[in-house]
Amino acid sequence: MWAVYKKELKSYFLSPIGYITIGLFLLVFSLFFYLTTVSVGAYDMGNLYFNTARYGLLIMVPIITMRTFAEERKNGTEQLLLTSPRSITGIVLGKFFAAVTLILITLAFSFVYYIILCFFKAPNLASTLVSMLGFLLVAMAAIGLGMFISSLTENQVIAAIITIILLVVPWFLPNIDESFAMVDLMSSYQKFPAGLISVAEVTNLLAFAIMFILFTIIVMQRRKSVK
Repeated sequence: MWAVYKKELKSYFLSPIGYITIGLFLLVFSLFFYLTTVSVGAYDMGNLYFNTARYGLLIMVPIITMRTFAEERKNGTEQLLLTSPRSITGIVLGKFFAAVTLILITLAFSFVYYIILCFFKAPNLASTLVSMLGFLLVAMAAIGLGMFISSLTENQVIAAIITIILLVVPWFLPNIDESFAMVDLMSSYQKFPAGLISVAEVTNLLAFAIMFILFTIIVMQRRKSVK
């Protein structure tokens, strides 16, 4: 797993993807920093992370995940990957944690904004860290979904578009029936911005990520057996 992890993480910064992801995050985060904090004189960063998760991850995650397996298939390197001595589980987890690490790097950059606010009035550190935790969990769930979609196609653009659609459509489902809230990632990020850690929300986001990781492993295992 670690060999795949290091290879994937390195590839993010040997290509424009890592820099584009960080740049997009900072652009979206800066925009909402002004709209939700500076313009209204607020010091609470909960809404800042919530809005960045809602709209920023919608762009960032498809960019990160669309290449995870689709690129391997398109470039003809998938067969080498599947016939390597590494387990399918290790390959999938290596790619997953590399993508999560990239998100962690972007979150590290976001802490600069906390330091900026400290020059005026220190925001609640615990609440900020809880908001960051929620952001990370939502990102992990979205990455799991994006990787699964990437494992189904060799076209990166199609993988990105389908991922965006599957992230956006659930926003409207709770309006139809509240039972659909469990498939809407942002519905599981309601309490984090207030500095509250909900066991139900944490469990739902982790279960969502694990479920799609398992789906990806199954798909790749089936492809390996066919090969």
